[in-house]
Amino acid sequence: MDDAKALIFELENLVPTLNERLGQVSSLEALEAIRVEFLGRKGSLARIISRLPGLAVELRPEFGRLANQVKAELTKSVDSRQAELKASEQDCLVWFDPGRPGRSLDKGTLHPVSLVIEEISAVFQSLGYDIVAGPEIETDYYNFEALNLPAEHPARDMQDTLYVSDNILLRTHTSPLQIRTMLKRVPPLAAIAPGRVYRRDSDLTHSPMFHQVEGLLVDEGVAMTDLKGTLNLFAKRMFGADVRTRFRPHYFPFTEPSAEMDMSCFVCGGENPACRVCKGSGWIEILGCGMVHPNVLKVGGLDTDRFTGFAFGMGVERIAMLKHGIDDIRLFYENDIRFISQFY
Repeated sequence: MDDAKALIFELENLVPTLNERLGQVSSLEALEAIRVEFLGRKGSLARIISRLPGLAVELRPEFGRLANQVKAELTKSVDSRQAELKASEQDCLVWFDPGRPGRSLDKGTLHPVSLVIEEISAVFQSLGYDIVAGPEIETDYYNFEALNLPAEHPARDMQDTLYVSDNILLRTHTSPLQIRTMLKRVPPLAAIAPGRVYRRDSDLTHSPMFHQVEGLLVDEGVAMTDLKGTLNLFAKRMFGADVRTRFRPHYFPFTEPSAEMDMSCFVCGGENPACRVCKGSGWIEILGCGMVHPNVLKVGGLDTDRFTGFAFGMGVERIAMLKHGIDDIRLFYENDIRFISQFY
């Protein structure tokens, strides 16, 4: 009798157990797994019924009727939950309108500084220049001494250098690559070196980390006219065919003679005294340049009686600010997607 009671208890407990499990089902695949678990050939109901021969003969008919009743209730519960899940899937299909336009996915873009570096590089690559790179953590020798800036040279104060140790620093310009390139290559050589540089400076137009592109060309018979022609072409490629350039005498320790290059204002053409870009002057300072100093050529292992060369350097952020009308350099580094997303 005790065995009969235990079987009946297990049999009657199948229905509430199944209903509880069905409440947690969220897919037809999971529902099928539960159906097999309770109603399959080796499921819970089948295992209980397989113990029927162990009951007294007079108890078997009653147990059989109860088993059929439980099976019917289990089947009804599974079918009901199946109908609910199918209806839910159908509702999802009803809400889908294949005629509606698809949602466009947001796509990334290169940073505006990277885009301008690519544009500058493309101009000089079309002229036969190679792209070179070097360390951002530099020695005092390559950053200063090899570039005709010995210890105690007053021009060092202009660099606002960030030192790591007495002889190691964060490079203040990409000019060290002039020396590194000359030591590795034999003229004729033409290379540009885009990269990050560091100085102790921060305001609306200066950042402690910014980008420069250094350019170098060395060969026999290179003259100032070659420098002017190259940079004039660069300005027209970057800012438009109508741009004019002019060169003003300046001083850089690693070039002689040295100059700063201005270009005519591409916004007002020099005709608007209230122009915010050129401040009414009609000209915009864009880069520094000059003929490579003989002392620098000697450090690079070159014969100064045979070879001459020119070099130039420009700030990438300045070029980007001019091209896109940006008045605060800090916008480049705030990672505001509203700003960056304008440069697709």
